[in-house]
Amino acid sequence: MSSPIAASELIINNRGAIYHVNCRPEEIAGTIITVGDPGRVKEVSKYFDTIEFKNEHREFVTHTGFIGKKRLTCISTGIGPDNIDIVLSELDALVNINFETRMIKEKLTALNIIRFGTSGSLQKEIAVDSFVASTHGLGLDNLMNFYRTQNNEEEKQLIQAFNTHTQLSHGNLSPYIYMAGVNLLKHFTKNYHQGITVTCPGFFGPQGRILRLGLAYPNLIDNLTSFNFGNHRITNFEMETSAIYGMGTSLGHYCISLSAIVANRITKEFSKDGGLAVENLIKHSLEIVETKIG
Repeated sequence: MSSPIAASELIINNRGAIYHVNCRPEEIAGTIITVGDPGRVKEVSKYFDTIEFKNEHREFVTHTGFIGKKRLTCISTGIGPDNIDIVLSELDALVNINFETRMIKEKLTALNIIRFGTSGSLQKEIAVDSFVASTHGLGLDNLMNFYRTQNNEEEKQLIQAFNTHTQLSHGNLSPYIYMAGVNLLKHFTKNYHQGITVTCPGFFGPQGRILRLGLAYPNLIDNLTSFNFGNHRITNFEMETSAIYGMGTSLGHYCISLSAIVANRITKEFSKDGGLAVENLIKHSLEIVETKIG
């Protein structure tokens, strides 16, 4: 029999909430919407008919409520894969660990985890203000290399082809890849481009931007844009998707990342109203979540 999880590993505060996201198990729904910006939570929850719970700690803001009969939680993650490690681990703990006994439950719960975010296009024809649904998250960060996980055969072939094409794995990087939840991805086809989303561990150098420091990988964007494997190509990049797909899939949850394109790195364009692009993504995607996601 396994031992209870130690207090130093699973941190529960005085009100019985898990430490970082400050939620108790009853305060989250089975369908989770993640956003990076804490201020964006209210831009999602303003469409809720009722709000049951509002929690906040550091950059983690959580609203749980209903749209019609659909119970939803919207939670902010902050920026980057390291924050996704915290949020996904704690969301999983909230549904799959008994906080009284500190034991993993015998019957596990699978969450639907849906990211609403912003992103930069890596293809000329994927214009600013359009939407992308990520078929895969390809990580240039190191997060999933700290966990023992397994890829399916397609993922293995994709990452091998990517490494051969870019030669990034011959440097200081160890790229990884995970698929979206196909039961969620199938609902986001009309009005959504689909493709591989690359996740970077930073906004400037890791995404090929130069201010004062030179780049170790000056051909990064060209290598990403030109990659293809069968019907797969890289459509965009951002800073959370691969971590959500890696953590979520490995823990048995269903994940989809939806992005509003606010920049096109090929045409050098930036959205004239990124806020409106995100608002349109939220409205359109919430309608699908309410009516199609079980």
